[in-house]
Amino acid sequence: MAVSKLAIAAKRLIVGRPFRSDRLAHTLLPKRIALPVFASDPMSSVAYAPEEILLVLSVAGISAYAFSPWIGIVVAVVMITVVASYRQNVRAYPSGGGDYEVATVNHGRRWGLVVASALLVDYILTVAVSISSAAANIGSVIPFVATHKVLFAVGAIVLLTAMNLRGVKESGSLFAIPTYAFVLGVLGMVAVGLFRGLVLGQEMRAESADFHLVQETQMAGVAFAFLILRAFSSGSAALTGVEAISNGVPAFRKPKSRNAATTLALMGALAIAMFMGLIVLAGMTGAVVAEDPAHQLIGAPPGYEQKTLVAQLANAVFSGFPPAVYYVMFFTGLILVLAANTAFNGFPVLGSILAQDRFLPRQLHTRGDRLAFSNGILFLAVSAIILVLAFDAEVTRLIQLYIVGVFVSFVLSQSGMIRHWNRLLRTETDPVQRRRMRRSQMINSFGLFMTASVLVIVLITKFTKGAWIAIAAMAAIYVLMTAIRKHYDRVAEELQEQEVDAVLPSRNHAIILVSKLHLPTMRAIAYARATRPDVLEGVTVNVDDEDTRALVAKWDAEDLPLPLKVLESPYREITRPLLGYVKRIRRDSPRDVVTVFIPEYVVGHWWEQLLHNQSALRLKSRLLFQPGVMVTSVPWQLESSQRVSHRPTTVPGAVRRGLEDVKGNDRR
Repeated sequence: MAVSKLAIAAKRLIVGRPFRSDRLAHTLLPKRIALPVFASDPMSSVAYAPEEILLVLSVAGISAYAFSPWIGIVVAVVMITVVASYRQNVRAYPSGGGDYEVATVNHGRRWGLVVASALLVDYILTVAVSISSAAANIGSVIPFVATHKVLFAVGAIVLLTAMNLRGVKESGSLFAIPTYAFVLGVLGMVAVGLFRGLVLGQEMRAESADFHLVQETQMAGVAFAFLILRAFSSGSAALTGVEAISNGVPAFRKPKSRNAATTLALMGALAIAMFMGLIVLAGMTGAVVAEDPAHQLIGAPPGYEQKTLVAQLANAVFSGFPPAVYYVMFFTGLILVLAANTAFNGFPVLGSILAQDRFLPRQLHTRGDRLAFSNGILFLAVSAIILVLAFDAEVTRLIQLYIVGVFVSFVLSQSGMIRHWNRLLRTETDPVQRRRMRRSQMINSFGLFMTASVLVIVLITKFTKGAWIAIAAMAAIYVLMTAIRKHYDRVAEELQEQEVDAVLPSRNHAIILVSKLHLPTMRAIAYARATRPDVLEGVTVNVDDEDTRALVAKWDAEDLPLPLKVLESPYREITRPLLGYVKRIRRDSPRDVVTVFIPEYVVGHWWEQLLHNQSALRLKSRLLFQPGVMVTSVPWQLESSQRVSHRPTTVPGAVRRGLEDVKGNDRR
C-alpha cells in the first residue's frame, strides 16, 4: 500500500494533476508559445548546420571554405521555398495530418504510409541529433559533459520526456524563455560581430584562425563537385522540423491555419537570419573546424580540444567579456536539448493519427492524464535513447542518417499539393479564387523542384555514409504498419455481424472444478446453482488414489445436490483429462454450451500467487481456446488479500474520465 501511494505521488510530482477531457481547449497555444514548441528544431539547427558545412569542406583544405557562403545562400533559398510551400499546406489541410494527410488524400494510402514512416524515423533522429549536439556544445564549456556525452544525452532525453508528459501548453511555457533567449543571444552575437567588423573595423580572430588544414586528398572536377554537394546536404539539416507545424495545427488557437502560417513565417525569418549570420561570422573570424582534428589541424597546441563553431565565434566576438560567452553557450546547449521538443510534439500527434487509421497500436491514440499522447512520447524517448547509445552521441555520425526522411516527406507533400490545386481548379469558376490557386500551385511546384533536387543530392552523398540505415528503418516501419492494418482489418471482419444461427444454445452444461471440499468449493457450488444450469456436476481428477477416495467419501457425507464425477489420470495430469472431458461433452451435444466454474484464491503477496492457482491458470489458458466453452472464476479472498483491499484501484484512464480521484477513491 505504501509503495503504491509512493508511486502515485511520484507520478503526480513529475506529471502533475490530471486534466479533465473538457479542458482540452484550454491547452491550445498562442503564437508566442507555439513558436518555441513547434519551431525550436529548425531554429536551433543553426547551431550545428553551419558547422557541418565547414566540417565537410575541411577535407579539401581551408581554400574550400570560400564556398561556404554560397552553400549557405542556396540552403536559405530552399528554406524560404519550403516555408512558403508549407504555408499553403496548413491552410489547405488544418486537421493536423500534415504531410501524411496530404500524401494520403492526393496520392493514395501507400504513399501516405511512405511519408508517415519517413517522418517517424526523422522525428526519432531529431531527438538523437539535437541532444547529441547539445552535449557537444555544452562540453565545449564543461569538460565533464564532453567526456560523458552519452550519459548527458540519456539524462536530457529522460528530463525532456518528463516535461512533455506534463502537457503541450505547460511544456511550451517552460521552453519559451530558453528559446527566445537563444534567438536573442545568437542574433545579438551576429549584430555585435558585424558592427565590430564592418563599422568599427576591429579584427576578430577565432582561437583556430591561425591553424591550417591538411588537405586529405587532391580534389578537382567531379570529386570536388561531389564534396560541395555533400556539404550542401549536411547544411540542409537546417530545414528539419519545418513540417512539424503542419502536424501541430490543431494545437493552435483560432484562427488555427492563420496562426500556424504566421508562426511558419516567423520561424523561417529567424532561422535564416541566424544561419547566414553564423556563416558570415565564421568567415570574418577565420574559424577552422576539422572532421579529424588530431590529423587535419596544423599549428594546434598539444592536447587541443576542438570547440564547436558557436563556441569559437562567441569567444571571438565577445573577447574580454566572458559573461556574454557563457550566456550564448548556455542557451545554445539548452535550446539544442529543447529542440527535441519539436519531435516530442510532432511524433505523438502523427502516431495518434496513424493509430486512429489502424496503422499503429490503438494505445498511441489515447491521451494521458495531462491530455498529451503519453504513449507516443514514451515510445519516442526509448527509440532516441537506443540511437544515442548505438552512435555514442556523435553528431557527425548521426547527421548522416538525418534529413533523408524529412525530404522524402517534403517531396511527396509538395507533389500532393500540386494535385490538390489541380483538383480544385477543375471545379472553381471564380477568377479571383482561380488566380489565388494558381499562385499557390506555382509556389508548391517550385517547392517540389527544390526539395526533389535536395533529396537526390542527399541520397547520392549520404547513402553509403549511413543514410541507408534510415531508409531501411523507413522500409521496416512501412511493412510493420501495413501488417498492423491487416491485423485490425482481419479482426474487424471477424467481428462484423454475419448471418448466424439465432437459436439459443439447447442447454447449459455446468462443471465445477473440485480439488478439495472446502469453503472456496462450496462458494463455487452455491454460485453455480444460482445460475440455474440445465446440468450441474462437480469434476475432480484422480492424481492420488487416497486423496480421491477421501474426497468422494466427504462429498457423499455432505449429501450435496449434485454428482461428483472422477476423471482418471494415469499420468497424474490435470489439464488434459479435463480438456478431454469438455471436448466429449461438446462432441456429444454440439448445441450445448459448457460452463466451467473454477474456484481461485485471492492473495495479497506476489509470492503467494506462485504458491496458488497455478493449475487453475493453466486450465483457463487452455479452455479459452475451446469454442462453446465459458470459463467463470469464483474468487475466495484469503486474509492476506485484506492488506490490499483499500489500495488505490486506479486503472488507465479512470482519473481523466472522472471515475476516480488522484488518490484512487471511486467517485461513482
